[in-house]
Amino acid sequence: MELYDLKQEEERFILVGIQPGGNEPAEESLDELEDLAETAGAAVAGRLIQSRESMHPVTYIGKGKIEELKELIWEQDASGIICDDELSAVQLNNLQQELECKVIDRTLLILDIFAAHAVSGEGKIQVELAQLRYRAARLTGLGNSLSRLGGGIGTRGPGEKKLEMDRRLIRERISRLKQELKAVEQHRELIRARRNKSQIKVAALVGYTSAGKSSIENALTDAGIPEDAMLFSTLDTTTRMLELEGRQKILLTDTVGFIRKLPHHLIEAFKSTLEEARYADIIVHVVDAANPRMDTQMYVVYETLRQLGVEGKPVVTLFNKQDLLTEPEHFRDFQADYTIPVSAKTGQGLDELRKVLLEIIQKEQIYIERLYPFSDAGKLQLIRKNGQLLEEEYIPEGIAVKAYVPEEIYGKI
Repeated sequence: MELYDLKQEEERFILVGIQPGGNEPAEESLDELEDLAETAGAAVAGRLIQSRESMHPVTYIGKGKIEELKELIWEQDASGIICDDELSAVQLNNLQQELECKVIDRTLLILDIFAAHAVSGEGKIQVELAQLRYRAARLTGLGNSLSRLGGGIGTRGPGEKKLEMDRRLIRERISRLKQELKAVEQHRELIRARRNKSQIKVAALVGYTSAGKSSIENALTDAGIPEDAMLFSTLDTTTRMLELEGRQKILLTDTVGFIRKLPHHLIEAFKSTLEEARYADIIVHVVDAANPRMDTQMYVVYETLRQLGVEGKPVVTLFNKQDLLTEPEHFRDFQADYTIPVSAKTGQGLDELRKVLLEIIQKEQIYIERLYPFSDAGKLQLIRKNGQLLEEEYIPEGIAVKAYVPEEIYGKI
């Protein structure tokens, strides 16, 4: 019996963008959109950019460009188009009617990638919630399109069946997901409360997607987080203990990567995960120093942090991927308190990072020199657990101690 290898045919898309006057080049944004498309498993068959002040309120691009786009789709035998902005229901519906092909916007593409990469229960709930919120507003347009075309990119996650539900059923599903997410958030709050009680400081790794946050955490703590060059390869928060000099401990928390035009649905759905940065004591900003769009990516990260209300915390910027640079460069980040050139691959700069983290912690601690009677030996355990024990010497009069301790336990010791 002859067996046939049935492979899903790779979808081919035309990327479509708007170039407003005076703003960043649309080509750069489409480069990133191409990376997103490839991450989702699509092939890019061509590009079309229209120079106009803002997107067309009804069809995203003008009528002349729509005709040009029709020819390009036919010439390249493309499955559809991917627009570089979030489309309204009207724009989506009109483009589908005009082009008679699959129409995906930037938001749906990112949601599709998230659906493919969500592993934990929380991640899956967050992704489905974001997808349903997005699709509820565009139920008619998306439903018709996906029923006609079936499967492929933009349909992962809840699937077509849910898209064909009426608005009432979708609202009920959203309500249930919100309740499930609330239970997960309460669990996360309990974990944060326990961390606060333990007096252990938390450093949150933030950065543009693919900057190397997971690689940094793995290099420091052997966390075992999957690493690859794909966008949004890790969605789930991972927290690991990092031991610094003098047995001082700090918790290192990875967060989901940021991206320009981060969809509002995602910020809302992933708020509990993104807020790890808000509740952290230190922000470790990981930057891909080998990326030509590094400055734009840094700007996006700081803007996203401002949206989340992350302000007034010490910031350590790591210019990662130094091993990919042909010659060393002097990078600066004027918004950071410390900047360190690092390479997660070679280990360059990681010892300096440990020293900087210890320095930041010590700035908020009190230096003590004490002679404890032997009957108070239990206080040393409190210092070891919450502070940094520099020296302990047993002499006839008692135990001579030099240490840094948090203000919260200073009264107890």
